[in-house]
Amino acid sequence: MTPTINKSALAAAAVAIAALLGWALAGPAQAEGFQKKECLDCHQKFEAQIKGWSVQHPGLQPQKCEDCHLRHGIVPKLLLKDNTAALCTGCHQPATLGLDKVSAHKPVKQGACLQCHVAHGGAFPKLLKAQGQESCFACHDKAPYQRTEVHAAIKKEGCTGCHAVHGGATAPLLTAPEQQLCSKCHDNRGSSFAKAHGGMPVQTQRCTTCHDPHSSDAPKLLRGSVHAPLASGSCADCHAGTKAKPFALIKAAPELCWKCHKSEEVLDAKLVLHDPVKKGQCLMCHDPHTAPGKALARTAGKQLCATCHKDETAQVTVKHKPVDGEKACLGCHKAHGAAKKNLLDTDSQTNCASCHAATSAQAKDAKVQHEPFKAGNCVACHNPHGSNLPGLVKLRQDNVCFGCHKEKEGQFVRSHTHKPVQDGRCSACHQPHAGELKHLLKQEGSALCKTCHAELLKETAGGSVHGPFAKGDCLGCHDAHGSNFAGMAVAPGKELCSKCHAELAAKIAADKSRHAPAEKGDCTSCHSPHRAQLKSLLLAASPDLCANCHKALKDKIAGAAKQHAPATEDCQRCHKPHSSSEKKLAVSSIYELCASCHKAQDAGFKRAHLLIDFERMACTSCHDPHYSKDPALLHANVHPPFEARQCDTCHVVEKR
Repeated sequence: MTPTINKSALAAAAVAIAALLGWALAGPAQAEGFQKKECLDCHQKFEAQIKGWSVQHPGLQPQKCEDCHLRHGIVPKLLLKDNTAALCTGCHQPATLGLDKVSAHKPVKQGACLQCHVAHGGAFPKLLKAQGQESCFACHDKAPYQRTEVHAAIKKEGCTGCHAVHGGATAPLLTAPEQQLCSKCHDNRGSSFAKAHGGMPVQTQRCTTCHDPHSSDAPKLLRGSVHAPLASGSCADCHAGTKAKPFALIKAAPELCWKCHKSEEVLDAKLVLHDPVKKGQCLMCHDPHTAPGKALARTAGKQLCATCHKDETAQVTVKHKPVDGEKACLGCHKAHGAAKKNLLDTDSQTNCASCHAATSAQAKDAKVQHEPFKAGNCVACHNPHGSNLPGLVKLRQDNVCFGCHKEKEGQFVRSHTHKPVQDGRCSACHQPHAGELKHLLKQEGSALCKTCHAELLKETAGGSVHGPFAKGDCLGCHDAHGSNFAGMAVAPGKELCSKCHAELAAKIAADKSRHAPAEKGDCTSCHSPHRAQLKSLLLAASPDLCANCHKALKDKIAGAAKQHAPATEDCQRCHKPHSSSEKKLAVSSIYELCASCHKAQDAGFKRAHLLIDFERMACTSCHDPHYSKDPALLHANVHPPFEARQCDTCHVVEKR
């Protein structure tokens, strides 16, 4: 079969092809007429910002945005060609910036150009984020640059008078070696220079050994503490001064030091000596000329001690005040020697008590004292230098406690654990140092529990209250730390409740029919262990309480055409809650139970039951005790003759 050709569609296609050919043949002349949008046509807010900048990135005015950015259509998204410093060094050659020098600025090393510079434009030269040295103070503390005496070079030229901003010829970012740099301003060959330096050829040495290059509280920019011979220009007191070795010492340390400092005071045999002192390594801690720390300490604060004691001076979240204070380590320790171990002048308790007097006073008055506290062994639990945990404790509280109470560690590994124990917060319940109560408890009985369980322990009017709960005897039922039984019970439910309810437990065990929760000891499925608004600590009234387990039966009763009244009102009219000598937890025999409501001697009742003796009847063999579609509560499946009340079809009815 030949297909039908749509002539109009064919004609339209021919016209389209001709148009395309015409565009292609027209060539570049027409293509040149295509106009693209510039970046600022869309980024108009950015264009307004540019007008307010006194310094702009060179690429902004010719709109060379694509030197750094990739085109991204109409979606406003930052798409840089490169996310590293390579984007900047594409135009700014590393050599011209000094990036090939020995010492590199930390942000430059990290490729973090935008730490100091803005990308597009701003108010300050070189696209800096701040004016001059203020840009440096974004990272560097101002204080060391603003003491009483400020270096003239800083006043005049700022940081860049001596330092290169990207890379320097020598560390730290210096534009020239130190001696060469200083000699630009200071004539180190003149007579006055020589006289000021005791005639020593110091021009060959580092100037910053004695002078602070930024600022100082001492004249001539001398560092924080100055050695007395240097201050008086008496260099010959220590140096031999020969032409060949002008800086040679008269004697080696420590003998040289003992010329002025009494060795017997430092090297007292009765004292525990600092290791460098013992080895005669005075210069390990002290600078012989000037130093930023007091007593010519090579560094101020704890940094000096950190050169050897890195663990004790590491950064921590909870800092011990003395360690970060003005005295630093010397707040507790002696520098050279002390009467006690660890360079302490007194035992740790006395030492700690000098600041923690209130805590120390507890030892005198409290009835019960924690053994480490009593022994003055504060460092058994606390790190005296600092910790990452509250209270300067060495480890998480439970781990600190297990250091002595090892037998408890295994006992606390339970399927149900008290929240403070789980979190390692022993001090939530126990005093860490001393107290008035046994086991160092903070409060007695339920008063302690109330600190967390206030809502549970709040007194309410009416209802029923469990005896132990009313007395505040929480630990009569619960383990304070942890348990393998639900609710942190001290024993399984059956065993725990039987301690007080022994008679009931014995009856349940002896009876023919037992309620499943009562048999299992799951008492709390029906009763509150603390308090309830209903009698017998019931969680809800019957039949709602029973429906928690017998939900299917409840639904069937609700949907039935005929409901047995007791089943909708109160299950306990027919059933016992714990156990019974009768089947199905019945409160009595079926005859007695049904007879309590139904008049067995009534003439109508007798006729309906064919004059059969009531005591011989098994009511539930014909009637459902809960619900039915039948008005007489007959079972769902009924023998037709029985349903028609034609008993004589099967039975011989005797007249009496």
